[in-house]
Formats: sequence, structure tokens, C-alpha cells
Amino acid sequence: MSEALVTYQVDDGVAWLTLNRPHVLNALDTEVAAALADHAERAARDAAAVAVVVRGAGRAFCSGMDRTAFARGTIGEPFFRHWVRALNRLEDMPKVSLALLHGHAIGGGLQLALACDLRLATDTAVIGLGATRHGIIPDGAVLRLARIVGLGRAKELALLNDTVGADEARALGLVNWVCAERDADARVREVVAKVKAAAPTATARTKRWLNESFHRDPRAVVDEVLRAQDECVASWETAEANRAWLEQREARFYPPA
Repeated sequence: MSEALVTYQVDDGVAWLTLNRPHVLNALDTEVAAALADHAERAARDAAAVAVVVRGAGRAFCSGMDRTAFARGTIGEPFFRHWVRALNRLEDMPKVSLALLHGHAIGGGLQLALACDLRLATDTAVIGLGATRHGIIPDGAVLRLARIVGLGRAKELALLNDTVGADEARALGLVNWVCAERDADARVREVVAKVKAAAPTATARTKRWLNESFHRDPRAVVDEVLRAQDECVASWETAEANRAWLEQREARFYPPA
């Protein structure tokens, strides 16, 4: 029986989605895209997971589209449909998603990272796009990249296909943190601890409205935002936060009530 192309594991509130084609630096084909999308949807529903970490097995996070499969004509619309489904679910899920980048995070690898809420890069990471060199659009990045690094830098990365190291990516705002590869697991735990210290209902609503802020007029959605605030105030998390304040202790949101 062959190994899963993307593995799924939940440990202490974290759903780990691991790209598992290390022999080709976790290059993407239709089967990988479909498995990633299915697991992203599973993680979004999984009550045992409060955060989602996407990583790659072996020497790289993800080297992008399987170039050999593309050249042979075996990557077409089904791949792109699954790919968009995976990225959208990571972006839209009511949980914090984190990409852990090491080695090559190129093309689809960067696109995948941009769909996550946060990005942690090890000092071995090499990050870039490259799609237009192969005659295609960086479909998972072209509508996200400029929001993160600004239009000028986005054009530089997407049109000139330059790659950057981890420190330069941090300076650009492309990644949130950089660490030594040996420290990556500890840094992930630090981030997850902060996620667990925040109320899940408030986190979900805040994430949604941060994403919506690029599409909506703030004045036109005041009533919707206030309804979301009402949901937060009525939640068990706010009740717990209020008790904790009066009892002079930290609120406990994990495990969820």
C-alpha cells in the first residue's frame, strides 16, 4: 500500500497537514491537490483542532507544480479546481492556519503559504514564484501577494520571478518569523500557545473580517460586524474571560468548553 500523499494528524489541538512526496520536494500534482483540499476541509471541521499547520516532509516545504506532470499534459482543470479549493479553505477556515517553510518554497509552495494566516520560515528557506517562466499565472498568489507585500514588491516577485531567502522574506513582510531549522518545532509551539490563549469564536470572527476588509466598505458592514460582536459577547469564551478577570487569573479557552 502506497504512502499518503498528504498526511493528517491532530496532536494537542494542532492539525498537521504534511505534504508527503519528499522524493520530488513535495511537488504538486492533481492527487496531491485533491488530498490537500480534503484534509484542509477536514481540519476546518475537526473539533479537536484549534490551529492548522501545513508543512512538507523531507528537504523542502514544496517545490511547486510537478513540472514533469505539467509538461506531459496530466495537469489540467481538475488540478486547478482542487488547488483553489485547498487554498480557499485554509484562508477561510475559522481557525488559525500556519505554513512552516523550509528548503524550497517555490511556485505553488509560496502560493500555499500565502493562503495561510501566518508563515514561519526556517533559515534554509528559498522563496519565490516562477510561474510566468513556465507560461502560466501564479493563480494561488496573484490575488493574495500584493495584499501582503504591496503592489510594487508583488510585481517584482511575480513578473521577474526572483527568489529570496528567509531574512529578505521577513524584511518584505512575506513571512512573519524566521528561525533556525532546529528551532522550528519550538517556534510552532510558541505560536500555537498564543492561538490557544485567544477565544476561538473571537478569533474566527476577527479572521473573517480581516479578510473581508480588502473587499468591503467598512461603513457598509457595520451592522454585520456588530452582529459578529454580539455572537462573541454571548459566547462561553467571553463568560470565561469575565470570570478570569474577576478572579485575577488567565482565561482558559483550551480545551474548549
